[in-house]
Amino acid sequence: MACDDNVRLLHGYLDGELDLVTSLEIEEHLKTCADCTQELRGQQTLSKAFRSSSLYERAPKSLEASIRASLSAEANKIRGNRSVLAFSPARRALVNWLGVAAAIVFAVLLAWRVLPTLSERSESNLIAQEVVASHIRSLQPNHLTDVESNDQHNVKPWFNGKLDFSPPVRDFSAEGFPLLGGRMDYVGRRNVAALVYQRRKHVINVFVWPDAPGTVEASREKSIQGYNMVFSGHDGMYFCAVSDLNTAELRQFSQLLGE
Repeated sequence: MACDDNVRLLHGYLDGELDLVTSLEIEEHLKTCADCTQELRGQQTLSKAFRSSSLYERAPKSLEASIRASLSAEANKIRGNRSVLAFSPARRALVNWLGVAAAIVFAVLLAWRVLPTLSERSESNLIAQEVVASHIRSLQPNHLTDVESNDQHNVKPWFNGKLDFSPPVRDFSAEGFPLLGGRMDYVGRRNVAALVYQRRKHVINVFVWPDAPGTVEASREKSIQGYNMVFSGHDGMYFCAVSDLNTAELRQFSQLLGE
């Protein structure tokens, strides 16, 4: 993908508006292009600035109660003067206006409660798709690990200086899930640690990044394209284990991560 084309798509990539294939192409390009990476970071900084609390004025909680009280009071007046309303065009217009106003208030309140939830679910589904895509890429020749070792004391220090956090690394050979190594990866618009384990002939990728409340749903399971995922969060970290291993054993492995 050419840099000119890539730059034009960065806004859509940052907002999660691109299809999965295009997103993966941009991710691969970002790994080797410093200019596009710098441009993306600039857009991320600008986006965070616009979302800052200093630029957002939240409606007071008393607004809904005040509007409802006003509408209720006016409705009581209308019910008490039905005989007048029957002969007053002005009053009939007022009733119609109040009905429209009530519908608008209801729509605003519904959007305020529902839209954030839908946005979170969309973000969660996008991350799940990215995780599966990264898992599939890792199964290609020479893509599984950047550091190959079954010794956690070799794998954990390898991430030093490469991430803005220190991922927990443990070997579960005694439980039947030996550590194979680790690598750098990119999920949810940030660099993450990918720890690689094995269960018989099944490869398990564990994607790790700092827990961010509201980013994705914790403690859940999902399947995409025949691959199973178990999400969990503990000790300030978020974990996503993905494999073609059956869900029961993958759940067992995920529980080991939290012990």
